[in-house]
Amino acid sequence: MHLDRMITLLELVAVAGRPISVSELQKASSLPKPTCYRLVQSLQEQRLLDPSDEDGKVVIGERLIRIALLGKADVDVRKAAAPLLKAAAIRFNETVFLARFRNKAVEIIHVETPDDPARAYIHPGLGVRPMHACSCSKAIAAFTERDFQDQIISGSLKQYTEFTKTTASALRAEFETIAKQGFADCDQEIDLGIASVAAPVSIGNIGATFSVGAVGPIRRFDKPYRAEIGKKLIGLSDRVSGAIQLCNVAEV
Repeated sequence: MHLDRMITLLELVAVAGRPISVSELQKASSLPKPTCYRLVQSLQEQRLLDPSDEDGKVVIGERLIRIALLGKADVDVRKAAAPLLKAAAIRFNETVFLARFRNKAVEIIHVETPDDPARAYIHPGLGVRPMHACSCSKAIAAFTERDFQDQIISGSLKQYTEFTKTTASALRAEFETIAKQGFADCDQEIDLGIASVAAPVSIGNIGATFSVGAVGPIRRFDKPYRAEIGKKLIGLSDRVSGAIQLCNVAEV
């Protein structure tokens, strides 16, 4: 019974889709006022509900969003993000992709290509990418804890091309640059002739668990062009984050 009441309150907050007061929850749930306030307090203590910016109101908690996100299959994430990625691929006239961080690895889980039949583009493929040599991985790593960055640097830093960074000093400097500018790039570090750029996708206070990127031939993807697209990807990452979070809340 106690658990049923807590679930009911969580459902009411999720359905509201906005910050909601405890008095509103009490009326909607028909629970006794002391019981409702006690349960809301318990849910807040467990971070299943969080206080909103509006005094006295609550929203779905970051912990619950994290639980929902960790249990979300790639197909659900792709469904939420695909329309935004496709629109970006058409707008940029470049291949755009979505990558996901889990189990201490980053993998590309979805790719959208431009519609222009005359445009030569590159498909990056799907699957795990090296943490030290791919824009989608570095965009996430740069916004993680220092301990995790140390694990990357102390691990196997395979040199794929002459441009791959394989020293601790070079990687630390790059992580700092990425954190300042908000996006990462890969200049032929995995395959010669191919470059990419990516921005982290943060989910609430959980941190960067996804990244969005664009990839193309180095003849187009020079440094100024990557910087231009990188700034656009920062805006796209905000929209992708919102789409994923809305999908999570709807299923909570």
